[in-house]
Amino acid sequence: MNSKKIVITGGPATGKTSVIRSLEAQDYLCFHEIIRELTSEAKDLGNLASLETNPIDSVKDPLEFNKKLLVGRTSQFIASNKAMDNLIFFDRGIPDVLAYMMHYNQDLNPEFITAAENHKYDFIFLLPMWEKIFTTDEERFESFDEALKIEDCLRKSYSDFGYKIIEVPFDTIENRTTFILNTANN
Repeated sequence: MNSKKIVITGGPATGKTSVIRSLEAQDYLCFHEIIRELTSEAKDLGNLASLETNPIDSVKDPLEFNKKLLVGRTSQFIASNKAMDNLIFFDRGIPDVLAYMMHYNQDLNPEFITAAENHKYDFIFLLPMWEKIFTTDEERFESFDEALKIEDCLRKSYSDFGYKIIEVPFDTIENRTTFILNTANN
């Protein structure tokens, strides 16, 4: 079976996780955002310099943290190759790692670029910043303005790797999910 690999991306607090949960509720295979797991691990190990900003910016060794993100996202991609599902969803893709590195002015190691070039997705759906639903919490530190800048970096990163970005309209979770499914199935 030739599965379609589909990334759900966007800045912080745009509804990505809600859409992923909606897709899972419909029995679609979804690979979850792994930064939460890595952030929790960094907290437990005392490797976070502070908890006032994105962990990519606040860990003691950002390159090592980003390498872990890259390994995790690459592992998800490779694992998806064994799946028998027609549609496979990812809560963020490999180019997201590079986008955040750009946002935080970190050097783009060639290893990251090669990984993004060698692991291609079929669809990129971007949930744009939506002030109505935007919120911060213990894992989302960015202001709305900073989140808009992150979105710009995401758009640039995916565009740089030749992807056509499909913007998901502002709507209910159900309608956003339906839009994604209808587009991916055509």
